[in-house]
Parts: sequence; structure tokens; C-alpha cells
Amino acid sequence: MTLTAQILPSLPGNPLEGLRRVDGLWQALREGKEPVPTVVQENGDTLVAIEWDVVICGGTLGILLGAALAQRGWRVALLERGMLRGREQEWNISRKELQVFVELSLLTEAELAQAIATSYNPSRIAFRGSPPVQVRDVLNIGVDPVVLLERLKQKFLSYGGQLFEQTPFDGAIVHPNGVTVKAGEQCFQTRLLLDAMGHLSPIVQQSRQGKKPDAVCLVVGTCAEGMPRNDSGDLIATFTPIQNQCQYFWEAFPARDGRTTYLFTYLDAHPDRPSLETLFDDYFRFLPDYQNVSLEQLQFKRALFGFFPCYRQSPLKPQWNYILPIGDSSGGQSPLSFGGFGAMVRHLARLTGGIHEALQSDTLRRGALALLQPYQPNLAVTWLFQRSMSVGINQSIDPNQINELLATVFQSMETLGDPVLKPFLQDVVQFPALFQTLMQTTLTHPELVLKILPHVGLPTLIEWLFHYANLAGYAALYPLARILKPWMKTFSPVPQYYYHRWLQALEYGSGRDYGE
Repeated sequence: MTLTAQILPSLPGNPLEGLRRVDGLWQALREGKEPVPTVVQENGDTLVAIEWDVVICGGTLGILLGAALAQRGWRVALLERGMLRGREQEWNISRKELQVFVELSLLTEAELAQAIATSYNPSRIAFRGSPPVQVRDVLNIGVDPVVLLERLKQKFLSYGGQLFEQTPFDGAIVHPNGVTVKAGEQCFQTRLLLDAMGHLSPIVQQSRQGKKPDAVCLVVGTCAEGMPRNDSGDLIATFTPIQNQCQYFWEAFPARDGRTTYLFTYLDAHPDRPSLETLFDDYFRFLPDYQNVSLEQLQFKRALFGFFPCYRQSPLKPQWNYILPIGDSSGGQSPLSFGGFGAMVRHLARLTGGIHEALQSDTLRRGALALLQPYQPNLAVTWLFQRSMSVGINQSIDPNQINELLATVFQSMETLGDPVLKPFLQDVVQFPALFQTLMQTTLTHPELVLKILPHVGLPTLIEWLFHYANLAGYAALYPLARILKPWMKTFSPVPQYYYHRWLQALEYGSGRDYGE
């Protein structure tokens, strides 16, 4: 019997069963057997009565946007397939990013403080055989999802929003003037449907038509008591070379009831890639060396696992009028991040303002909505990094090459200082920082750069150069585009909507939203 099969059944809820269900989905994805649902249809009949301005499907992260839109006076219905309640595991984020809840007047400073479960410093970045890099105040806050979502739910209801729990999405019919959302025996007529159902949303599956992801991040982990006291965290760490055609990365941080540790790896969706259960076996095998503790000393509280697909064609453009993917459904995160709470929070103000303007100006057709999920070169350039951190199933490279590369790059960023290092660790790439890092790495370790070229391949490099040039262009254009802002106030709502989307595409696409 494997370690995973021994340990997981003893945890609350027997997560081994859930792990194997998710593994079945991962296997279907690898083998190209994932079903392509048909949940969205079109109908030429005009809706006579539209009861809602916005219907949001997927409540766990949809409640963030739902509360913000309901606060602005829109008629919002939130559909959740189960009960809307946060999980026990904290969401890690940087303190500065949380301020958006206060800036949008969704929470007071005191209410936000109540939702913070843990805080720690510093965080470590460490790669096998190299000295570690330390950073402070990055992803060092653990938010209690139970407290946060309950508070936002109450705010949502107080603003007039309506929550429909135990109401799973079944399908949608797109009409010339809106959408009929089907959920069990209920139907909701709305001007706009927001899909917040995540990576495996049936609407997304229909949109992508069975296309395999270009990359996947596999993640397994636990929260456990019994580890040596450690008030610091690991943002990313390695201590092994490449094995099983994977480079294993670790993450760790203090939690209220122990210490959370994750093992993750970047790979493609080749049929021969390992299962999550196999990865969990390696997690338990290496965990004692990683945390300097024996498994017998640990009291495991819960297990965490998942796979996160990434597509080069992201963010996902709307395929129909009046339907907009948001959060993980949109694929708006970089191929290095897992999306989820952090990515949603980063774009919360932008999406709130943009959807508010779209509803006001009635710019809800597909082309206009696509501007709310724009191309972002600062995320697109990270595909090269993701590719350099993964190994093809039949590829042969030096077993320590990824460790050496990452150690060199992060030491360069440490030398250049926090303005370079901190944004990158929060999934924000800016042209000046990237240019400085590349120049320093190339000048100090040219032999390592030459090793990377055959590893990632010429097509990947050419594509990256295109995004890199666009990142430079966006960085140059953004200050110029802001000059027009005072004049645009005199224009009607529709031109203002298009201008604001263009401005935000430049802002977020150049990483200038960080620290503004």
C-alpha cells in the first residue's frame, strides 16, 4: 500500500476518494477523452422580461464581484451549486493587494483585519545548491476564506443581491437581448451572465472544444501539526534535481493549525505524465527531508490537491454575446501562477468598473465584452519562463539545469532590489525590471543562457520575442494614453467604455497596475 493510500483515509472526509476523482479528470485530460458539453445554445427569440442585470454562476470567487456589482445598484443573482462557504485552508496573498476590498468599500479596515488568519515574515526563495534569497511582505498574509466569504455574502445580501445555493448551472440560451440561465427547475433571464465556475467550467469546455492545455501545474499538499517551529515561509524552493521528467518545487507557510506545505510541478498534458496520487507519494517521501521531520511526528489536518491547466490563447475571449468568463474561467493568470483568489483580487477593481460601464452603456455584445479580458504581454512573456521550468516527456537536459537557471535569475533580481523582485513574485512582469534581469543574467552567466535556448526551442523563443516587444510597447504607450483621460470625460458612455478598456489593457498589460 502506498503512503498516500495509508495517510489520506485517516483525514476528515477521506480525501483519498476526492483525490482519485480528480485524478480521473486529469487522466481524461491527458488522454484527450474529456467530454465537450453543449451547455450554451442560441435562440432568435427576444426576451420579453429581463429580471436580472447580472447572473453569476460560481459563488466561491463570484461573490467578490457579485458584492461589488450589487453595491453599485445592479440586480445581481449569484448561483452556487452547493452551499456558499469558504474552505478551511487559508488563501495566501500580499497585504497591499487586500486593500482593494477597502478601496471598493466592500470591507472596513476592521472587517478586513478579522478575515486575516495568519501573517509571517520573511519568505524564502531557495534552489538546490545555491544560497537562498529572502523577501518580506510578499504573499505573507493568510486570509480565512470562511470569515471573508461570510462577510462578503452578508454585504451582498444587504445590497439587494440574491443568493441561490444548491442551484447548479445546467445551461444557457443566448437571445438577441440577453441570456436565459437554466439551473434545475429555475430559469433566470439576465442581461449578462458571468462564468465564475473555474478552469473546468462547462462553458469554458464548450468554448475550447476539447483543446488540450499547453501547460499544466500539478499541486499536492497538506496542513499538519508537529513540524519544528518556523515563522517564515517558502515562496518557491527546490532540493532535488529533475526526476520523472519533472522538477519538483515546494512552498510552505505557517497556518493557524500547523504548517502548510505544497509540492508542485510544471508539465504538459502528455498521456505518460504522472497521476496526482503518484505525485502525492513523492510528496510524502520527500516531506521529511524538506521540513526536517519524520512522518510519524506529524498530525495531518487536511490534504490539498489539484491540477491547473493553462492555454496560450488566454485570457479566453467571449464566444457568445452576453456571456463573460471571469476568474479562473477566463484563464487570466500567468502560466506560473495557479490563479484562484490572488488573480481574482488583482483584477477585482478593473472588472467591477468595466462591467459597471458595460451595463451602463449597454455594450454587452461579444466584441465589447472581449475588451474586459484583453491580451496582456506581461503575462504572455512568462510562457518562456514556464517552459524553462519544465521538461518534455522525452527531453534530455542536465538534471540540475532548472535549479541553476532559477538560482541565477533570482540572485540577479535580488541584486537589482525589491522593485524588480517583488512584482515578479506577485505575477507582475514589468519591462524595465525584465530588461535589467535579462541583461544582468546574460552578462554574468552567458553559458547558462546558451543552455536554455535548445531547452525551450526556437519557436518558443520567437513567440517570446513578440510578447517582449509588445511589453515594451505597452510600457511606452501607457503614459501617453493617460494624457487623453481628462478629455474623455466629455464623451458619451460608449466611447468612454472603449477608451477605458484600452487604457486598462495598457496598464495591466505593462504591469503598471502594480503599486499605482
